[in-house]
Amino acid sequence: VQLTESGGGSVQAGGSLRLSCAASGVTSSTMCMAWFRQAPGKGREGVASIRTGDGRTWYNERVKDRFTISQDKAQNTMSLHINSLEPEDTAVYYCAAGAWDGSYCSVAIARTYSYWGQGTQVTVSS
Repeated sequence: VQLTESGGGSVQAGGSLRLSCAASGVTSSTMCMAWFRQAPGKGREGVASIRTGDGRTWYNERVKDRFTISQDKAQNTMSLHINSLEPEDTAVYYCAAGAWDGSYCSVAIARTYSYWGQGTQVTVSS
């Protein structure tokens, strides 16, 4: 599985952004996919996950009111729409994919995801 992110950039606080993740080499009808981010000097933080089979989503409580994860199964893409951007959202955003274990798709545990994209930078200025 190969993952390629796009859509990052520099935006003003209060604006919105859509990040995309193109997946190739996917053979399973159901996988877990997620978005993580890593701010300068901080650890990797999960923000949202989605179960590709049925589109069920999970969110980090800190961002659930502003972030929306979605998928386009026909295009093999996953997106993250971020509203009301804050300077604290500045980070490198990573797309991740992993096998579904039959339950939920973790939004917190990075090691459950085997495949990662290169990341896309999001910079929010005040």
